[in-house]
Amino acid sequence: MSEPLIVSDPSVMMGKPVVAGTRITVDLILEKLGSGESIEGLLESHPRLTREGVMAAFRFAVEAVRAEAVYPVGVGLA
Repeated sequence: MSEPLIVSDPSVMMGKPVVAGTRITVDLILEKLGSGESIEGLLESHPRLTREGVMAAFRFAVEAVRAEAVYPVGVGLA
């Protein structure tokens, strides 16, 4: 079994999920990509980050959202 690419440790970034071996949080990856930055640009900005780490962040986010209870509020995100 391989090591997880997304880890959470209370002593690293206050326990936020990060790409293993970095201090790059899943939410930072999603925020930058959601703001229009390309994966290539993200990788250039963060040399320790790998494409596999970015894909792992996507998978982590999917699982987190899938596990959430959803309460429609009638307002969409722009």
